Amino acid sequence: MKIEFTAFPRTLQGTGASRRLRGGGKVPGIVYGADKAALPIELDHHALYRHLKLESFHASILEMTLEGDKQQVLLRDVQMHPFKQLVLHVDFQRVDKSRKIHMKVPLHFINAEICPGVKLGGGVVNHVMNEVDIRCLPDDLPEFIEVNLDKLELGHSIHINEVPLPQGVEIVSRLHKENPAIVTVQVPKAIVIEEEVVAAPTTEITGQVAAEAEAGAETKEGKEGKEGKEGDKGEKKEVASDKKEAGKKE
Repeated sequence: MKIEFTAFPRTLQGTGASRRLRGGGKVPGIVYGADKAALPIELDHHALYRHLKLESFHASILEMTLEGDKQQVLLRDVQMHPFKQLVLHVDFQRVDKSRKIHMKVPLHFINAEICPGVKLGGGVVNHVMNEVDIRCLPDDLPEFIEVNLDKLELGHSIHINEVPLPQGVEIVSRLHKENPAIVTVQVPKAIVIEEEVVAAPTTEITGQVAAEAEAGAETKEGKEGKEGKEGDKGEKKEVASDKKEAGKKE
């Protein structure tokens, strides 16, 4: 996908000049690289903001028209206002086709809904990484890298070294002998927590019932023992009373 935009030379510089540019619907910026001097530029804010919403604008070679001259550039930095939908500054780098470039490109995950971990295991796909840092010549730069999840099992993951790459593209982490996971399929946390909550009270209730039953048995035995002793006392009293009455009659 070829993306074109227009920039204009920026003659006034400084904080005050940049503030006035933004007030007039413009965005201050700069373009540099390819062994040429850095050049201050300005762009239309509305057009730039619309382009920034495109994923490919952040990971593709762009064609910038400046004073009738077309240049190939890469978007290198965007400064946004902390809470307003306002672009404060933008940086572009000229492309030298003979030199390799470093670029972050997005990862596109496919077949997530039919992978065994989701379809059969009821798992949820977790994107550990959504973009990856690559190195390649400008003509080999892909808009994105595709990751196929059709064989991903529950509890398993796909690492960066398992992802097939387009011709001429190198992943920077591989050059450093790193192999991080980029996607996993796990059991949803809500299910695990629910199972733990359901299981925990069962054990507690069982123990409580056993303790209550034992306490009840002890209480019953104590009560029966007490009643037995009181009965014995009563019988003794009755025997003593009978003997006393018999003595009187005699």
